[in-house]
Amino acid sequence: MMENADTLDHLLKIEAEASALVNDAQQEADRRTHENEEKNRVVFEEHFRVEVQMLESTLKKEREKVRKQYQQALDEYRQEISGIKVNVEKFSALLNEYLAE
Repeated sequence: MMENADTLDHLLKIEAEASALVNDAQQEADRRTHENEEKNRVVFEEHFRVEVQMLESTLKKEREKVRKQYQQALDEYRQEISGIKVNVEKFSALLNEYLAE
């Protein structure tokens, strides 16, 4: 009977050791997972920051390009209409004609 008790004690000790090993392994896996998540987060944030900077730079350049194109088109239009001679007499006559109807 004592032999059975010793065997059972031995098996319980082995089970406790195995449980402790599994627990330690789980803690180590959790630590490594957390560590990798943190490293990946840092890498992601850096890539994200660089991408945002590139997009902001591109946006700034495109805005300036569009602003210059708009200003050029506006200047050309102003120059074009400044060369048009307004015939006040014809305009007044046309206006009177439309208002008289």
